Order: sequence, then C-alpha cells, then structure tokens
Amino acid sequence: MSVLLVEAFYGGSHKQLVDLLQERVDDCVTYTLPAKKWHWRARTAALYFMQAIPASPSYRVLFASSVLNLAELVALRPDLASLKKILYFHENQLIYPVRKSQERDFQYGYNQILSCLVADVVVFNSAFNMHSFLSSISTFMKTMPDHRPKGLEQLIGPKCRVLHFPIQFADVTRFLPEHKLLLRQSQTPHSSSSSSEDSPDLSEITKASSTASAREPPNEPPVKKQSKAQEPQQGANVEDTERQPASRQCADQEPEKPRPLHIVWPHRWEHDKDPQLFFQTLLKLSEQELNFEVSVLGETFTDVPDIFAEAKEQLVSHIRHWGFMPSKEDYLRVLCQADVVVSTAKHEFFGVAMLEAVHCGCYPLCPKALVYPEIFPGSYLYSTPEQLCKRLRGFCKHPQLVRQHVVQVNTGAFSWDALGEEYRSLLTAGSSSSSS
Repeated sequence: MSVLLVEAFYGGSHKQLVDLLQERVDDCVTYTLPAKKWHWRARTAALYFMQAIPASPSYRVLFASSVLNLAELVALRPDLASLKKILYFHENQLIYPVRKSQERDFQYGYNQILSCLVADVVVFNSAFNMHSFLSSISTFMKTMPDHRPKGLEQLIGPKCRVLHFPIQFADVTRFLPEHKLLLRQSQTPHSSSSSSEDSPDLSEITKASSTASAREPPNEPPVKKQSKAQEPQQGANVEDTERQPASRQCADQEPEKPRPLHIVWPHRWEHDKDPQLFFQTLLKLSEQELNFEVSVLGETFTDVPDIFAEAKEQLVSHIRHWGFMPSKEDYLRVLCQADVVVSTAKHEFFGVAMLEAVHCGCYPLCPKALVYPEIFPGSYLYSTPEQLCKRLRGFCKHPQLVRQHVVQVNTGAFSWDALGEEYRSLLTAGSSSSSS
C-alpha cells in the first residue's frame, strides 16, 4: 500500500476518481469520509484522518483532493510529511460562486492555499481551474486587513499542472435508439474530433431550424449526410419520408410526426448550476406551446432550491424523468434516450455529466464561459439566456436537426484509456520535480 488515497468528500466526481485509482493503480489504500456537510469536511477532516490513518512504513505517496486541509494533516501527522504529496483540485474556492460576496468564507480558500504550499505536486482537472486559482490568489489575500503575504502564486505556480479528470465511459450501445446507432456506425475515425474546423457552425443549424419546413427544407442542412439505409425513421421531414421504401409507406400516408425533443439536465440540484435559468427557459418554450420532454437528473443534497418544486408543478406535462437515479445503468439509459443536454452552470471546473451525455449521443448546449470553451467547440456554446432559448426553440420545432448531427467532441481524450498512464506516473514515488 505505497499510495495513500485520502478523500474528505467521498461522493460525485471525487468518489469516481478515488474508485478509479483504487481499481486501476496497484498498491493503493483508501481512507474517506462520506459526502455530507461539505463545509465541516473542509474544516475538520484533517483531525479525523490524523486518527483514522494508521502509521505505516510502506507509504510512499499521499494523494488527496483540495477539500482536505493538507497543511493541517501533515502537521498533525509528521510521518506523512516526507511522502510525495499530491493535491488534486476538482474545484477551487477562490472563485467558487456565492450568492452574496459577504457569504464567502475566507477560510476555505485560505485552506486551499496553505495546502498548495505544503504539497509537492498540485494537479487541476482543467486549465480553467488552474489559471482561475493562480490568478485569484493575490486578490483573495487582499481581503486580509493587514500583514498580507506576497508572491504566493510564484511559490505555488511551479508545482501546478493540468491533468484532466479521467472518465471511465461505459459501453452504452445497448441503450442507444436506432438513429443514434446509425450515426455512430456511420462515423469515420476523425468524426469525433473536437477541431473547430470540422465542427458545423451552430448558427447555421439555428438558422436552418428557423427556416426549415416540410414544404421547403434547407438545401444544405448542417447535419451529417447519410445513405438511404442510414436515414433515421424518427424526426424525418416529408422529403425523407418520400425516399423510404414503398413497403414502409403508402402514397397517401401522412408523414410520421416527430417525437418531441427530449432535453436532459443532469446536474447537482444546487444554486451554482443555475436551475433558475434552465427552468425559466423551459417555461418560455412551454408558453409558446412548443413540444418537448424534459428529464431532470443529478444528485440532491441538504438544501434543494425551491425552484425545483415549482418547476415540477409548472412543467408536469413535459416531464419524462425527475430526480436522481441511483442506478448508473438507468441514468445512462435516460441519457441515451435524450436529444439535447443543457448546462446553465455558473460554476463548472470540468463537467463530467456533460461529457457522459455527449458519449451517449446528446447534443450539448453550454455557456460560453468557465471550462466549457476548453472542451467544447464554439458551435455548442451560447453567450446569453436569449441565445439558449432561441436554440432550444429551433430544436423543438425541428428535432431532426440534432438527431442527425454528429457531435464534434472527442470524448475519448477524457477517458481513462487516454489518461491512465499519466495518473500512474503521477502516483509513482519520486521527487516533485520529476513528476511535475
């Protein structure tokens, strides 16, 4: 047990990472606390682990998330101070959103800065996370009334590196509807590229959705061209229907009405994910009598914003799934059934749920901010609530535009297969200079 994995908030992406490392990296031992009362975990976890972790001469590496005050732990346990200490940032408290500036507790960000100073390697799950942390240290410390330390970012910066969160993508083939299977089968090895040059401009899709009609569809719809055998049965326009074999339609048969657009929101039920914006947008679509279904997934914690109960009542006729799904298989099945996955986050340092949804064939719509421009081409980003509403409105009217679209995001780049060797190297005992 040369690798000591310590997680003070064992839930969500924190749990996923620890479990993956435990499974895929040899010689690990894990100590955790349940994912409850986050603020108390940040304040007191070091004292708990001081007693919970037995002394052992076989420890070589200590890996902990930034919820733990690493400085306190190594002070309380001097035997751990000599280990190669790795601090992993899923999120940082220097820019974590609070509803009112006076609500920000200085201690949480301060703990993270102290932890960085005693760590040998500081790892961030995205460049956005790293740059936002380092660039905010000086401003953050100015909230101290006097005797402010200087040059902390110069001390911490050389230790820092970006190593994306490794996702263990499941095989979801058995859950995919026919049109997603056809798209996946028709892809070339390069069609999952995240290159913006290959990605169709979403403005073109939006424009097409506003002008398309069964009478006169766009001449060059911005969707992947398919052979007749690959044309999806659902969401087809009149011309698509007319191209179907005679055995599947009669000359006087009305074209099949597309099933409603299925929108999924798979995020934590907390204010920083801005559920208010999401539900306000859906209510506008509903008021315009647009046809759509919605699945609201994600974990809930102690305080659930009131907007969820209100929206459930107001959108009852549109709801397909509502609430957290403990079964990962059921969760992935819903993602595979969905057409569009939406983020309205005011805080996101990586976004596992969005990438999992894209892996399941969902079309992503994300804010043009936070980590999203680092992962998603500009064609999937929106700048204002009005843009989000406009794009969803167009997709509600013409769901075939998303059902025939191959998403240009290389999810494989964020998989354990792509990142595993870097993590194994990171967790190899040695000097910090050789590993950073």
